[in-house]
Amino acid sequence: MISRLTNLRVLILSSNNISGPFPPSLHALKNLTELKLDFNEFSGSLPSDFSSWEHLQVLDLSNNRFNGGIPNIHIPGLKLLDLAHNNLTGTVPQSLQKFPLSAFVGNKVSSGKLPPIHSSLRKHMKHHNHTILGISLSSCFALLALLAILLVIIHKREEQRSFTKEKPSKRRKDSDPNLGEGGNKIVFFEGKNLVFDLEDLLRASAEVLGKGPFGTTYKVDLEDSATIVVKRIKEVSVPQREFEQQIENIGSIKHENVATLRGYFYSKDEKLVVYDYHEHGSLSTLLHGQRCLTNRKPLEWETRLNMVYGTARGLAHIHSQSEGKLVHGNIKSSNVFLNAKGYGCISGAGMATLMHSLPRHAASYRAPEITDTRKATQPSDVYSFGVLIFEVLTGKSEVANLVRWVNSVVREEWTGEVFDEELLRCTQVEEEMVEMLQVGMVCTGRLPEKRPNMIEVVRMVEEIRPEKLASGYRSEVSTGSTPIGSLSESPYIL
Repeated sequence: MISRLTNLRVLILSSNNISGPFPPSLHALKNLTELKLDFNEFSGSLPSDFSSWEHLQVLDLSNNRFNGGIPNIHIPGLKLLDLAHNNLTGTVPQSLQKFPLSAFVGNKVSSGKLPPIHSSLRKHMKHHNHTILGISLSSCFALLALLAILLVIIHKREEQRSFTKEKPSKRRKDSDPNLGEGGNKIVFFEGKNLVFDLEDLLRASAEVLGKGPFGTTYKVDLEDSATIVVKRIKEVSVPQREFEQQIENIGSIKHENVATLRGYFYSKDEKLVVYDYHEHGSLSTLLHGQRCLTNRKPLEWETRLNMVYGTARGLAHIHSQSEGKLVHGNIKSSNVFLNAKGYGCISGAGMATLMHSLPRHAASYRAPEITDTRKATQPSDVYSFGVLIFEVLTGKSEVANLVRWVNSVVREEWTGEVFDEELLRCTQVEEEMVEMLQVGMVCTGRLPEKRPNMIEVVRMVEEIRPEKLASGYRSEVSTGSTPIGSLSESPYIL
């Protein structure tokens, strides 16, 4: 029956407990660009000929029971291959050696590249240093990069106009009782010295910084030369009183590693929150921006370490608020910024509890026990922070299966494959990178009660470079006690 779907482009049958040999009927689907059969019970040998799928870009056959050798797969457009955790044997064909070793872990195969890493992490990193020049020269095409930049610039200019177009019109303002006399005033918190109202925002020039499931974020340049960040919120699921109470709690937080919430605006049609603007950008932009450009300035380890440490301090402080009951709920790299001291500063605390729950596939940092993002917990924040650590170490922008991937690579003792190629140039800090990896693995433990709290996580990160972190930018916590779930007790010691 499936062989009749000749125009089918994407076929995903993951996690369905399907057994038997590789379905020969799939060869009729010549237009496939994505084929995922992972986490099933398929067995037998892989097809000897993949030529019928000349348009295929993604092939995921991982976590099955396929056996025998790996065939030559000559598909020029294939970008992602995953054959991990089967029963395959032999040698990886030359045509597939362009893919990372992680694509073949969990099999009894020789990669033709490097043996698995045991205690030779330093040697592996030196090997990578010799290949970095070739990788960087061949990884991007200048013409395509230029075209991509032009498209992004054009798209950004179009989006910049959207804030003005979508702002509440004068007609709507007159008809909305919440925007009547005195109703256009933005509520500012004590100690925040900005003075402007909704009309000032309407007149200001704005630039779209990003769009997410909860709304759109704008950079706004006010007439008095002040620059702020305005988050326009949608999908609010709580009444006004509860919204305002939670925002007031967040606005009372004062900490150098927590982004300052300046004020908010609430009406029937508009919900806005105002933050300070961080000119150095988010961790997401610094980590992933312009990766395809040969002249990109890599995000060095020093900055990554400082951003992780600052974020840990900020999150620990958030968890101490509201009698120890406040939860961030939406930790991700686009909510972490570089502050004036060069450390991480976390934004968006407590906002997730006010919104409709994110769909499961959209919450890549979510702890496994959380089914509703409005019901996040402090242990689930710790898990999300662990995912953030993995993102910083690997440089991967797609974090949906990052925890599983990191654990599988470490189990196979190919630890060097975890780290971002941009970090492999820094051979002097490899031990610090491994120690940070261990912190991430402790934080992402499957059982919430086994995870450390954020005060303990701060101590763990400080111990990576105590002479710099613990003395130059000391946390407010005591260092007298031993962290729960210490690294020496981790089942993933490298």
